[in-house]
Amino acid sequence: MKKIVFTLALMLGVVGVAQAQGDAEAGKAKAATCAACHGADGNSPTDMYPKLAGQHASYLEKQLVEFKAAASGGAGRSNAIMAGMVMPLSEQDMADLAAYFASESVTPVAVSEDVIEQGSALYQGGDIERGITACIACHGPRGEGLESAKFPRISGQHPAYVVAQLKAFRAGERENDPNGMMRDIAKKLTDEDIEVLSQYVVGLR
Repeated sequence: MKKIVFTLALMLGVVGVAQAQGDAEAGKAKAATCAACHGADGNSPTDMYPKLAGQHASYLEKQLVEFKAAASGGAGRSNAIMAGMVMPLSEQDMADLAAYFASESVTPVAVSEDVIEQGSALYQGGDIERGITACIACHGPRGEGLESAKFPRISGQHPAYVVAQLKAFRAGERENDPNGMMRDIAKKLTDEDIEVLSQYVVGLR
């Protein structure tokens, strides 16, 4: 019964979110184990790991909660590396880490001129014929996302990481998007769409 209640609460996005007030200074001390993959300030040195710097605290906390939920056998976000990292974390730890990385500044990424026209058209207008919703609706005109809805900031992110996540959503390998929103969109994207969008969105600012 407890598992059912916990899973339902996760679907509603309320477990562990906004229950603890994050302390950025405390989070900085706790982030030492995160540095190897994500960088000391959240700007990961390799593009296989996401930049956490400047990301919305609510989104970061949501991901940590869902990594732990999946690692515990519930519904969430499965990741072999993160599973081991999140298991010892308390709700306060998650809130503190989220507050710290959110307080840091993400390093900018330049947009290739080759993708501006095609990327802008798809990001801002979507593709009605293919039923693709414009990315700007959730991620904003500058890729800043929406804190209150836990839509992530995507500007400044590694293009390779964006590609990996879009393909994971498309394949159904990542399924912690509310109401399957990203899976519905990603399954309609071609490899070319994903490549162009990944290079375009990260340079928005």
